[in-house]
Amino acid sequence: MIVLGLTGSIGMGKTTTTAMFADEGAMVWNADEAVHRLYARGGAAVGPVGEAFPGVVVDGAVDRVRLAGALGQDETAFRRLEAIVHPLVLNGRLEDLEAAERRGVKLAVLDIPLLFETGGDAAVDAVVVVTADPEVQAERVLARPGMTRERFDAILARQTPDAEKRRRADFIVDTGHGLEAARSRVGEIVGTVLAPGWRSPRRGLPKTGERIQ
Repeated sequence: MIVLGLTGSIGMGKTTTTAMFADEGAMVWNADEAVHRLYARGGAAVGPVGEAFPGVVVDGAVDRVRLAGALGQDETAFRRLEAIVHPLVLNGRLEDLEAAERRGVKLAVLDIPLLFETGGDAAVDAVVVVTADPEVQAERVLARPGMTRERFDAILARQTPDAEKRRRADFIVDTGHGLEAARSRVGEIVGTVLAPGWRSPRRGLPKTGERIQ
């Protein structure tokens, strides 16, 4: 099974691009959805997060608004939260990949916004970076309900810059040139990585039919 890590800064079109990979037959795993499950009633993160940040658990689930208030702009608090959540997300991801491989899935795409920041790029066969011009990105993000320039800048400050992501990418999908151009690029990438004999640029080994460790 081939595993691609897909990432990109806020507003670059990751959701649209992952849907295109799904249309091509890929199994898509979404990190944000995994965190939502961990925060929901009965989720594995509810207890430890509630203990680390008193008052953020409401009716047996982590209240994300209260959690955001508890975090503020405190980088130490963010690191405490990440130390709790990231191992749980990783375990869930590995379990889901193993299940996909047992089902015979040939291509899995991991949608992980903080792929580089968390070191997840070391565990995939190739990295796809979704990008767009800064003007397009800002227009998309600032059109979201409740979004302000200050909040947008704060989010960007916690993410690896787009230029650095593109430099470290194995494949790039530019969503700023329209849906059809992006869809065509996704199809090219899928065809490339599923071609017989394709070799992972990150592992240096033939990957068709191999088990992902």
